[in-house]
Amino acid sequence: MRTIAIINQKGGCGKTTVSINLASALAVKGHRTLLVDMDPQSHCAVGLAVPEEQIEQSIYDILVSHSRGEAIRLTEIMWKISENFELAPASIDLAAFEQQMAGLIDSEMCLKKVLDSVKRNYDYVIIDCPPSVGLLTFNAIRASTDIIVPVETGYFSLHGLSKQLATLNVLCEQCGQDINVMVLASMYDIRTKMGREILSELRKHFSDRMFKSVINFNTKLKEAASLGQPVSEYDPASKGYKDFQEFAEELVSTDAQSQRVQAVEALQSKLDAISASADELLSSVEPLDNEPKVETVQAGPVVAGEIKVEPAPPIIVKAPVIKEAVAKEVIVAEEKPAVVELVEEVVAEVAPVEEIKPELVAKTIDEKIADFYGVRQIDNAVMFVSLYPRAESVQIAGDFNNWQPGKLAMEKMTEKGMWQIKLPLAKGKYRYRLVVDGHWQQDPYNETTEMNPFGECNSVLEVQ
Repeated sequence: MRTIAIINQKGGCGKTTVSINLASALAVKGHRTLLVDMDPQSHCAVGLAVPEEQIEQSIYDILVSHSRGEAIRLTEIMWKISENFELAPASIDLAAFEQQMAGLIDSEMCLKKVLDSVKRNYDYVIIDCPPSVGLLTFNAIRASTDIIVPVETGYFSLHGLSKQLATLNVLCEQCGQDINVMVLASMYDIRTKMGREILSELRKHFSDRMFKSVINFNTKLKEAASLGQPVSEYDPASKGYKDFQEFAEELVSTDAQSQRVQAVEALQSKLDAISASADELLSSVEPLDNEPKVETVQAGPVVAGEIKVEPAPPIIVKAPVIKEAVAKEVIVAEEKPAVVELVEEVVAEVAPVEEIKPELVAKTIDEKIADFYGVRQIDNAVMFVSLYPRAESVQIAGDFNNWQPGKLAMEKMTEKGMWQIKLPLAKGKYRYRLVVDGHWQQDPYNETTEMNPFGECNSVLEVQ
């Protein structure tokens, strides 16, 4: 279960809008999602048309009951919003939570204990936090694997972001947790020069901690909230819904990528252990005492009808090298040693995941993809290769075709969605973007980028 806290000390940045619509987008994709409202204002219930007068018990009652050792289950307060989407609502009682918990041990662990009891029931938990750093927010941090900071593309939001991130880092260090803190640009209005400049500054200073997805200013989001619906129900064709779809896809992809990298790292650790075991095994191999002696007959003078025989030195049995035993079968004394069986076991375990060559074991998944996909110069031409399994069309636009994607369509090479095109380009520097099913985006397999006047990134290549 992945638990994500939506945190920002500044109000009016769209925390609740992000929480509701991200949870809804994840649920639409088939992920079992729980939205937990930790804000005493209870705006999640309002934004999802849950009548306040019908909320008999809230997350406050669950947290307090757990601290007192009482048996109130989280399922008793749940509201089913849609398929795969449930809400644990808040109430004004949460405002007194900090006073209720004063002096109690592990008061910041209440929410974590509650969520641990249902971790098998959900894939994602989204926590909408209050606009302050207190015990409620601290509970959310202790329960979370990720923190998302939605930032309105306005001057004051940018001014206070560095301090907010520093505060969150201090809190995470106090918790002793390794939490992934990411920034999300929200309420972005591309029509304003201020918005474009601030987005550019955000990407310049926080590029390594910022989602590529942007939540644009969209009136449909406000209309949906006023009617108590997520935008996925109110207007699935709106730009607001598409923004949250892309955001949810990016969030899920980081989860899958993290799992793949962890699998490769686990394999590397196993192989390191195997190598160490092999070295220890080989260091213990000594010449065999029961090996038959071989004597060498040398020509010499005949003495009394006998041949002079000198004994040859004993044969030293050299142990074979096992360090590169991943792709080899090693036989010692006509039997497989335990270390070889362990190697074969690891190879059999990893084989269904990916065919791994010995020289590539230490590489991450991203490095392997980069070896194949991306942009590279071949003689007097440049080859562009990308992976879009679900795309119907992939085009390329840049300095070399006057930014007209209709003139350069990439060709789909495999059923798995590999697209490529080869262009004869003269020596020089070029900027370009990919157009996938009509959506403009930077090349995900080219790390060289620069900001364009619209606050987005162009991919850059230099032909030698």
